[in-house]
Amino acid sequence: MTVSDTHRIPAQSRHRHGDPFDLNDEAAYRAWRARKLACYPTESTALVVRLDNPAELSMAERTAILDRLLRCNMVIYELAEPARASKDMVRALGRQFGLERLDSNLYADEDAVSALQVIAEGRRGEYIPYTNQRLSWHTDGYYNPTTRQIRAIVMHCVSDAARGGESALLDHEVAYILLRDEDPRYVAALMEPDVMTIPANVEGGVELRAAQTGPVFSLDPASASLHMRYSARARNIVWKDGELVAAARERLTAILSDERGYVLRHRLRPGQGIICNNVLHNRTGFEDDPQHGHRRLLYRARYFDRIRGTECAQQQVMDWDDALVE
Repeated sequence: MTVSDTHRIPAQSRHRHGDPFDLNDEAAYRAWRARKLACYPTESTALVVRLDNPAELSMAERTAILDRLLRCNMVIYELAEPARASKDMVRALGRQFGLERLDSNLYADEDAVSALQVIAEGRRGEYIPYTNQRLSWHTDGYYNPTTRQIRAIVMHCVSDAARGGESALLDHEVAYILLRDEDPRYVAALMEPDVMTIPANVEGGVELRAAQTGPVFSLDPASASLHMRYSARARNIVWKDGELVAAARERLTAILSDERGYVLRHRLRPGQGIICNNVLHNRTGFEDDPQHGHRRLLYRARYFDRIRGTECAQQQVMDWDDALVE
């Protein structure tokens, strides 16, 4: 099968190992795929790295974090002293991996770090992240324009719910592999620049955000790495017509629903957090119990930067048994 040049990495971004995301470069894809799946964790516990001082990581901690990120684009950290948590800590942790450009979204706090908790009143309470309802599969910022895509996230748990609030996580590169293995045309369809549209956000006749149209899979021009923009929401998403797009969406839904597949599950405890390259994720509903110290609160920082050291070229030359941070 031949695909158009729109599904290739620009020549200046390619590297000596070939382009695993070029649908015509089967050799590069197969080599990258074999390494990726061989090193992908089977349990979320394999992602956990303990940190003594998150604001000043040791070389061993940085190495362990980068190792997990290169394997599956995500890591779960655990503070030795959970009480040290703060928004400043979240930002300091991100800076050590090149995360600087924060997304100051509509409901973020003034420092551009969101405090996610149940809000009963006001406009925030109308949005699911500020409720205790379940969150369906998505990547963050799927409604952002293509020039302001969310490449990375740091999420820290300050306090947990009494019940529920478990997350499911899937590396978007694995979703790409499973789709491409079944039919490369699925990937090509989801890379079309007009495949998914998020309608404008209008409140009281005022447009808060314009409609956003773009691909599901794309390539970050700065790093030649795969990026994904997706929401499983049934409402307020407009998909391009066509049998191939519909088939690709159906197959992706099946991948995300496969209990025996590559989906990892984890319920963040106080003092734990996630650093990731905006992988696919969801969250179950939850119940707070403030009287017994359980009111779920997470700090979320979303970045336009990808995590430094996790570029596609770095993934291909990585020695998985000896991860190093430059």
